[in-house]
Amino acid sequence: MSCFKGKYHDELIANAAYIGTPGKGILAADESTGTIGKRLASINVENVESNRRAYRELLFCAPGVLQFLSGVILFEETLYQKTTDGKLFVDILKGGGVLPGIKVDKGIVELPGTNGETSTLGLDGLAERCQKYYEAGARFAKWRAVLKIGPTEPSQLAISENANGLARYAIICQENGLVPIVEPEILVDGSHDINRCADVTERVLAACYKALNDNHVLLEGTLLKPNMVTPGSDSAKVKPEVVAEYTVRALQRTVPPAVPAIVFLSGGQSEEEATINLNAMNKLKCKTPWSLTFSFGRALQQSTLKAWAGKEENVKPAQAALHVRCKANSEATLGSYKGDATLGEGAAESLHVKDYKY
Repeated sequence: MSCFKGKYHDELIANAAYIGTPGKGILAADESTGTIGKRLASINVENVESNRRAYRELLFCAPGVLQFLSGVILFEETLYQKTTDGKLFVDILKGGGVLPGIKVDKGIVELPGTNGETSTLGLDGLAERCQKYYEAGARFAKWRAVLKIGPTEPSQLAISENANGLARYAIICQENGLVPIVEPEILVDGSHDINRCADVTERVLAACYKALNDNHVLLEGTLLKPNMVTPGSDSAKVKPEVVAEYTVRALQRTVPPAVPAIVFLSGGQSEEEATINLNAMNKLKCKTPWSLTFSFGRALQQSTLKAWAGKEENVKPAQAALHVRCKANSEATLGSYKGDATLGEGAAESLHVKDYKY
């Protein structure tokens, strides 16, 4: 058996291709209860279920926004929540042509024998959770592995452990009807240059695809969610065209053409920076067998959150801010963003958080 050929085979391929539709992308709204609490605290809003639900309703019901999205990643709590008038969020998304997704990992833990490197928890009971999430309407899943760049990091142990974990997660998801997003995030923390990031990115992605192949994962029914190749957070920035060149070259060297789409994480870039870099990639004149789109969390929500500030009278301005960012990123997937979006408060500020956890 070269790859998975179970009962969900055709559905997985169709859903992965749909999520990668040029002009559309993913809103990552899968922050855990603790992480969304930090976001709410930044606008002086209490972290209780009613406020979390109200904020997610603001996002999913924003007029005109779903046309720019093909998927939304949910946290487990959100998968079962409803709007104020009793409609499941899942049904709202499906009605707008958007596939619901679900975060399935259980967070990261330090990897023994390493200098603070990590592996991801959550394989135990994953098949049963995936079955439950599929029945609730989810059609894709997300699992975040985290690696860091240091003097001797990432170690081969960390690369192998995280690649194998991603591959096991991926095949379990496919056996239960969910398209797996493979997310080996290399943190931007550090003073390394862009060449070092490119080298590490290529090594990590090569290991991931070897592991995915070893586990018979159906690549046509997967998505890749990588970091963009950039200098470290303590180094001087480079032009978007340079980020684009280095990122696409790393992908060309490691990602098989069978993968339908690459949905980038923003990795602490500002909203506008992430959009401009994505746009630069899609303007490159080179071979790219996969669509290049987005799976942004903070880089779609920062200006929206600030505009809302937890106040009912601010819902419409906040939704307008979200519309601006989603439209800009839709254009960036086509290489047609002109940098002319109206920047809301916080749209140009760095969203980098050292050793980011959620």
